[in-house]
Amino acid sequence: MTDGYAFTTDWFSRFAPLWRKILQQYPPSVMLEIGAYEGRTGCFLIDTVATKRPVEMHCVDTWAGGVEHDRAAMGEVERRFDANLAKAVASAAHPVAFHKHKGLSHEVLVRLLADGRGGSFDLIYVDGSHQAPDVLTDAVLAFQLLRVDGLLIFDDYLWFHEAHGQQDHYNMPKPAIDAFVNLFQRKLAVIGAPLYQLYTRKTAP
Repeated sequence: MTDGYAFTTDWFSRFAPLWRKILQQYPPSVMLEIGAYEGRTGCFLIDTVATKRPVEMHCVDTWAGGVEHDRAAMGEVERRFDANLAKAVASAAHPVAFHKHKGLSHEVLVRLLADGRGGSFDLIYVDGSHQAPDVLTDAVLAFQLLRVDGLLIFDDYLWFHEAHGQQDHYNMPKPAIDAFVNLFQRKLAVIGAPLYQLYTRKTAP
């Protein structure tokens, strides 16, 4: 439990100080998280940003789990997410327009684009599927949803599922993130890379 929240895992707290600095330098109002799990990052964003201004928060997940999860436990994970985000929204100093999108990320992102949300997000956090084709798809669609000067943040840059020395590039985010950054290098600026996360800013449409 953290401040009344119900979390059973913590992959995020070690990055929180750097996030606070980046959020202060590039203050967001409209945010989207791909891969929400129990809601720790979403709650952090609401707790941090909604102290200063109204926010719009979108969280995308299937809550079906990936290869690294216990699929049978994902129902409880989703229930914790719902309770945690409800608490964060209710406790926020400024109004929070919260949107939960349950579904495959590429379907949700395409739907947002079709609804006219292209170029409307200030911050997008890519932390969904770890399979390279999925990560690359999420990155390309997220770029279209992001406004110029918005932040595109990738998690799990060095994550792999197989034993060390037997990694399968198909099951790693890094090849997809590298490919995306290389191809979009004239439209992006890398603003930080503390090993396991990569922080970029969109510089051109």
